[in-house]
Amino acid sequence: MPGIASNRVAPPLYQRQAAARPRSEAKRARIVETATQHFAEHGYHAARVGDIAVALGIAKGSIFQHFGSKDGLFFEVYKRAVRSFPKYLDAPSEVRAAGFFEVLRYWLVRTDHLLREDWIPYRISLLGNYGTDLVLKREINRFLVSEDPYGTVSFVRFGLERRELRKDMDIEMIVSILDWMMERFQDALLTAELDPGLFRRQGELAEKKEARIQQFLGVLQRAIGAATSLAPGARPQARGDHRR
Repeated sequence: MPGIASNRVAPPLYQRQAAARPRSEAKRARIVETATQHFAEHGYHAARVGDIAVALGIAKGSIFQHFGSKDGLFFEVYKRAVRSFPKYLDAPSEVRAAGFFEVLRYWLVRTDHLLREDWIPYRISLLGNYGTDLVLKREINRFLVSEDPYGTVSFVRFGLERRELRKDMDIEMIVSILDWMMERFQDALLTAELDPGLFRRQGELAEKKEARIQQFLGVLQRAIGAATSLAPGARPQARGDHRR
C-alpha cells in the first residue's frame, strides 16, 4: 500500500503541497476534524476518504487537493492528535518540585484518563504508532523527533539539572529510552484496560496496576537514574494522582 511518498526519491506528498492560503485554513481544519473522528471509529485501513467527503458534503478530490493522499490526511490528523496531549513538564508544580521520577509517576497513574477523556486522540496515536504502513510510520517518526510534541528533551534536561539522571549517558540516548519505554508501558496499561487478558492474566487484581507502575519506575530509574538519586532497595516516593 502506498505511503505518503510515492517512491524513495520523491519527497512525501504532504511536503510537496503548497502552503495553505488563509481562506482555505478553515476548510482544512474542518476536514481534519471530521477525518479524526472517522479514523478513530474505523481504523486506518478501513477508513475511506470518500466517506469522509460525504460526511463533509464536499468532493473527494477536494480532500486530495488539500492533503495529497489518504496518508497525507492521516498524517495531519495524527499531528493534531499528539499535539493535544500535555507535555511532561505540564505536571503540577508540586509534582515537578518532587522530582523527575515523580513527574513520570504522576502521568503513569493518570494514564487511564485517556480512556475517559481523550480516547479519540489516543486512538489516533495508537493507529499512527502501530497501524500504518512503514512509509507513513517513517514520516511519523521524523515528526516526533523534529517537533518533540511531549517535551521529552526539556524534561530530560530538567532531570539532569536536578542531578537525578546519569551524566555518563548521551542525552539523546536518555530521551530515546524514555520515549520507547514510557510509550510502550502506557500502551500496555491502557490496552489491558480495553482488553483484559491481552497483557495480563484474567482476574488480576486492579491494585496490581500500582505495583506494575512502581516496578516499571524502578527499572527505569536503575537504567537512567543517577547513582545518588535512589538508595539501593528504596522505592520512589508515592505521591498523588499521563501524558501521551
